[in-house]
Amino acid sequence: MLLKPSTLHTGITRALAISTCMTIGFAANAQEVETEEDKGLMETITVTSQKRVENLNEVPVAVSVLREDQINSAFSANIEGLQALVPSVSFRKGNTTRNSAITVRGIGTISFSVAAEPSVSTVVDGVVLGRSGQAFVDLYDLERIEVLRGPQGTLFGKNASAGVVNITTKRPSDEFEGSAEVTLFQDNEYRLKSSVSGALNDNVNGSLTVLKSQFDGYIKNVYNNEMTNGYDKEGIRAMLDIEAGDETDVLFIFENVESNDGCCADLELSPSGRHPGSEALPNSTGTGDLDLEQRLVDHDFETRTLDETTGFSMQIDTMFGDHQFTSITAYRDWDNTEFREGDFTSTAGTRPFPVFAEPFQLHDIGAQNWKQTSQEFRIASPVGNDFDYQVGAFWWSQKSTRNFTRDASCQNNGGQFPAAISTYLTETFGIAEPSDDQVNQFIEDEGLSCNSNDIVSATAYMETQFDNWALFADGKYHINDDLRLLFGIRYTDDEVSYSHNRSSNDQYSRTGVGVRSFDTDYSGSTDESNVSGKLGVQYDLSDSSMTYLTFSQGYKGPAFNVFYNMSATDTLPIGEETSDAFELGYKYASRDIIFNAAVFRTDIDGFQANNSELLDEVTITRLTNAGSVTTQGIEFDFMWQVNDDFALSGGLSKVDAEVDEFRCPVTDPTCTGSSGADLPFSPDLKYSVTGEYIWEMENMDIILNGSYVYTDEMFVGAPGAFATDSDPAVLPDYAILNASLAFSFSDDDYRISLIGKNLTDESYVTTYSGDNFRYQIPRDADRYFGVQLRARF
Repeated sequence: MLLKPSTLHTGITRALAISTCMTIGFAANAQEVETEEDKGLMETITVTSQKRVENLNEVPVAVSVLREDQINSAFSANIEGLQALVPSVSFRKGNTTRNSAITVRGIGTISFSVAAEPSVSTVVDGVVLGRSGQAFVDLYDLERIEVLRGPQGTLFGKNASAGVVNITTKRPSDEFEGSAEVTLFQDNEYRLKSSVSGALNDNVNGSLTVLKSQFDGYIKNVYNNEMTNGYDKEGIRAMLDIEAGDETDVLFIFENVESNDGCCADLELSPSGRHPGSEALPNSTGTGDLDLEQRLVDHDFETRTLDETTGFSMQIDTMFGDHQFTSITAYRDWDNTEFREGDFTSTAGTRPFPVFAEPFQLHDIGAQNWKQTSQEFRIASPVGNDFDYQVGAFWWSQKSTRNFTRDASCQNNGGQFPAAISTYLTETFGIAEPSDDQVNQFIEDEGLSCNSNDIVSATAYMETQFDNWALFADGKYHINDDLRLLFGIRYTDDEVSYSHNRSSNDQYSRTGVGVRSFDTDYSGSTDESNVSGKLGVQYDLSDSSMTYLTFSQGYKGPAFNVFYNMSATDTLPIGEETSDAFELGYKYASRDIIFNAAVFRTDIDGFQANNSELLDEVTITRLTNAGSVTTQGIEFDFMWQVNDDFALSGGLSKVDAEVDEFRCPVTDPTCTGSSGADLPFSPDLKYSVTGEYIWEMENMDIILNGSYVYTDEMFVGAPGAFATDSDPAVLPDYAILNASLAFSFSDDDYRISLIGKNLTDESYVTTYSGDNFRYQIPRDADRYFGVQLRARF
């Protein structure tokens, strides 16, 4: 626990919980006297969280659902904006999509290694993504987003040790329809989207969606007076839904999305001392008073990302007798190139004086490509019998290649310069153990130096291969009409291999800041197998409510810490991450209310996490099996259709995620990790409330939508570290109020929406990047307005 939330927020939280529970109680009493004519005010919400189409309130899993109307009303184009509406989810924003990560109930993997995978699995239209960042570029034409909380190892396999984000896009319609949408925001931001859908013949339905969006940015670079942290994106998604027989359906999906993302420059919210006199200096004393109004940087190298994703999948559903057979075949190609300003100044590397008395230059360029192929087969029994079950097989392979070049100031604070020259004399001229005089004479004769303006570089070439196959089964046995036994099992086999070759681009192999001078030729492989299971019971308390108790296991495969400055100490494999979870849940659904609640505890062993480390005066992170962690707490969410015109929804999570046992890496003698520390990116309290009211008038409808989201302060430092007074890794709490006012005409064929983001203009920070001064402030940390025009035909 860090600081307690304010009294005001504590009061709001209690009031929200009490009022919701009272509402549920009143509704339960009223349900007994309702007639059949009263039913149907609340629409049925279906999910595929158990790889079947099921009613949300019949699924014995803690799952939050964002429906199409909720997603559209948020006016957010990516997961960063939508995660605020799911209290158990947090988003860690990196300098590029490949370095960004999702955490669920405080658990997630934040790593720069190219040979490590996430703890939260991201699934799009049934296809498991190797890295969640593939889904972070843009989201459009969504039917729903389901967030499954806690280990989901049985059905979703590896990389679901903390949870699953299951994204489903809209399917083609059987009648011709189309839409066009234009969204405009302040500061030259626009989003364009158009789609058509309908029957191509009696057996084939198709759809096509195209999008284009652009934004100049909201951060000003005083070095060139240009805006940054903007984007330029375009994409296309095409679908064909083919009725290949009376009981066979084939769905083809093709997608391509490209992005030139000027994101995400680190802001200096506390003084760094690196560029005194700059316009971009923060208004801060450096004692914990972050300058949350800072929107200026002074960079001579733009941080940005070039991103392109291409995906193809084919899903076949057919009947074998009374059993349904499903096959999903998929291929995805992802290119991601990052450009990173690593010295965070425009004056570094310009003067002929040695570092670290002088500001140093550090610029990175890294290109990576992922190619992923997967195949899943499932057979599902019909529902309604005493025994419902699914069995399946899964195969997945991913190969990535990456090259990463760092250009940085020469470094000689520990005698690296003469050591490099000595090695050069030996390797080039065969001089065994050159004397100091010989080294110094050569330096003088060649006119060499090692100062801030002597820029040296090295390039690392990295390859990784992941191969995974699994067999799984999941079932439900009906003991009687009300009581069911739940069970599942999965066998997983994993193999990970890598290679790492780094070579100096400097003739003399001089060392730079964050640039190791020695060449590498590393390779290795490891494999693991795992059996994870699930066992539980589900009991119907009434026709409208049920409760469940489950024990479930999760598994995350082995890894290697493969990164630019990899050394011999990083070549050992990092073991698997496993999780055991207990969850007690309650679900209620009536004609006007849906309410879900869960109490949980998850113990994770072999937690794969990054530890911060100072290497050559540059902060890096080293991936390790950091130890054992526990997350426990309570969550609830609800949807309440108050009447035909007014609807409320919301949720709350109270989570305590901390380290049970921390194991410092043997390569880091300065590590002081301790048990009992908070896990990063795990706010103790988070909740949201959204309301929508519709005024039905003679010629139009007026729709008012508003949302309030509160996020408690959170620690975002290294696992195993305790927060201290004025700790730069503690981010303040914040509350955001968004609203929109829409005018709908002709049964919503035409709609005009006026949009207000962050109406209270509360500035906040979401990510601490290190070095005691670097932070990420999102676009939504400022008040801004927009308008959306939408037409359907």
